Amino acid sequence: MPTGALLIEVRLLTGRYHGSGDWPPSPFRLFQALVAGAYGGRWAGEDRTDKDRADKDAAFRWLESLPPPLIAAPARRPGRAVVHYVPNNDLDAKAGDPRRTSEIRAPKRRQPSILEDDHPILYLWPVAEPSPHAARIAALAERLHTLGHGIDAASARAELTGWPAAEARLAAHGGAVFRPSGQLGGDGDPLCPVPGSLDSLHARHAARSCQFQAQGRGRNRVVEFRRPAKPDCAPVAYAAPPQRLLFDLRDAESAAFAPWPLARAAALTATARDAAAARLTRALPAESARVERLLVGHGAGEADKAQRPRILPLPSLGHAHTDPAIRRLLVEAPPGCPLDARDLAWAFTGLPLVIDGDGVVAAHLVPADDRSMLRHYGVTVSGLVSETGSRLWRTVTPVALPSPRPSGPIAGPISGTARAAAEAQAASALRQALRHAGIAAPVSALRVRRDPWSRHGERAGSFAEGTRFAAARLWHAEIRFAVPVAGPLAVGDGRYQGLGLFAPVAEQPPDRVDYAVAPDTRPAAAQAGVVVEALRRALMSLARDTGGGAVPTLFSGHETDSGPARSGRHRHLFLLAEDRDGDGRLDRLTAWAPWRVDRSWTPTAAERRDFARVTGALSVLRAGSAGVLRLTPLPAAPGAEDEADPAARVWVSRTPYRPTRHPKRKDAAASAIAEDLRLECRRRGLPDPEAEVTRFLTAPGGGLAVEARLTFAVAVRGPILLGRDAHAGGGLFVPDLP
Repeated sequence: MPTGALLIEVRLLTGRYHGSGDWPPSPFRLFQALVAGAYGGRWAGEDRTDKDRADKDAAFRWLESLPPPLIAAPARRPGRAVVHYVPNNDLDAKAGDPRRTSEIRAPKRRQPSILEDDHPILYLWPVAEPSPHAARIAALAERLHTLGHGIDAASARAELTGWPAAEARLAAHGGAVFRPSGQLGGDGDPLCPVPGSLDSLHARHAARSCQFQAQGRGRNRVVEFRRPAKPDCAPVAYAAPPQRLLFDLRDAESAAFAPWPLARAAALTATARDAAAARLTRALPAESARVERLLVGHGAGEADKAQRPRILPLPSLGHAHTDPAIRRLLVEAPPGCPLDARDLAWAFTGLPLVIDGDGVVAAHLVPADDRSMLRHYGVTVSGLVSETGSRLWRTVTPVALPSPRPSGPIAGPISGTARAAAEAQAASALRQALRHAGIAAPVSALRVRRDPWSRHGERAGSFAEGTRFAAARLWHAEIRFAVPVAGPLAVGDGRYQGLGLFAPVAEQPPDRVDYAVAPDTRPAAAQAGVVVEALRRALMSLARDTGGGAVPTLFSGHETDSGPARSGRHRHLFLLAEDRDGDGRLDRLTAWAPWRVDRSWTPTAAERRDFARVTGALSVLRAGSAGVLRLTPLPAAPGAEDEADPAARVWVSRTPYRPTRHPKRKDAAASAIAEDLRLECRRRGLPDPEAEVTRFLTAPGGGLAVEARLTFAVAVRGPILLGRDAHAGGGLFVPDLP
């Protein structure tokens, strides 16, 4: 941690900022303004000696060598845009003739930022050790006259202080605090000075004095424009996490949690919001209009969405048997919120939450000591945004979508066509709701439905009571993003009223991997057995190489003493090579994790990781006489089991089934094999089916094999692989679709 700090305080005298593309003003923009004030204007002749100029240069070179500063900025709102028509820099299109400047005027749109209060902008540079250059910069800062455009009059003052005192100034500022992440930024990130910035500014200033140069003589004389080189600077990624205030719902007498019903999340939000707004208005009457606009939402416009605090009731999560009643309330003030987070904390602390109309206090809001529940909503305990985020999110409270489904009852039987149309419309509206909420992450898949995702949740329509939303507008949703997204995530028209709250879903590693075989390396379908054996040996080799020791039972099918695994459970891979397009060539290989096929046991976390790691590393398969196969691993996305392995009641053979025991009597073979099929289903953790042998076959290499039909009392989910050679793709059953 640095011991000292250079703190520069800048005030915009008109309360407006016309700089384009950055807020707060970037550190490099401030650096430019400091240089302009120090070297230009009435100070241009101040450098009486070479030593004076050298001291000034040395001070700015010291400043440009410092790490990026922390920035605290007041809240602002966009002002009215104005279009100016000015000459552009395309004079070459007019033969370089300055007299034709009027022919190349172009529109320039300017939209100022209007400050919500008179707080200054603070720049805090960490200083490792005292330096005489810091005092020189502090003196030169007083010469700053503008920041932004020429019309943005500004003043500045600087001081040297200890780091703890400087951090305290940032905390007391009341505005958003932007901290450098330590990573190089990209387009749109703030620019910061780098070593060489001062020299590049001097060179740019010198180039501007001769950017128009006459070339040639007489009638051939032309004026050429030379664009000055851009100054040296670098974009730096900054982070400005919102202020998050977490409260418990407590009983005033016992101090125990006072749970609030999940389905009344919107009523809780409205009760807390209105009570806090009333308290703030009484204490700060001058802020009443701002409180009504931003906290309550009355009269809020499109520009206010990014500044409004969010009040999010947090149902309890974390375990399948957890009661999802609401026990906590999160108040999140975004970085640009004009309402001071300290005022919001005071307004919500101790609020009595009264049940509608009867005057009974159901709970009081108490600042939370334990913030661990935030982890279940994608936020770390420290309150900063999660470093990794999550791709898969599911609603805890339903999303209020912009438009309802066209027609039809909400409950009761409806046709499949009507249901599909309603869900398609809701899915389209959900994509629009994500855009309205400012979530730009690409969506790879989404699902909507009326039922909750957890067994103790509430149907979407039950949240409509007491709200302005019809039950038909409320949907539970699941969203899979293409990239990780940090929480908390609230979407839809009810996101400021306690609805549309999502929770991240912890995704298990894939338990099925499909490999696509490159067309020019596909072997004949008759060599499926050779390819499956080669696939097993290749995965064993990869497990040994990456695991650094003996091959686990998961890949070898043997115990550590080299004997076959005889636990009674199928704890090693199930593999399949098949010709999906029917052209006589193998085009797809599949590896199932054993727990996907045998439901009678649960794998460890290490076994799940090992399966994903080893199967994901295979790209080339050397299969002996079948040749060298180039493979593209296609991991089955977690949660996509509905498509990869659907559920059905009736299943039929796709590959021959070889019974585990040979029938003793030929005339009773069909019934014996049917009993063997039922026994195999029992071993896999499946319910007993009605089994029917439909055809007798001869297995490759001799032996008995059959084709069969399995009929279950209820729909079961695949995959179903049974019999003696199930681990090599035998006994594969598929749904008997009409």
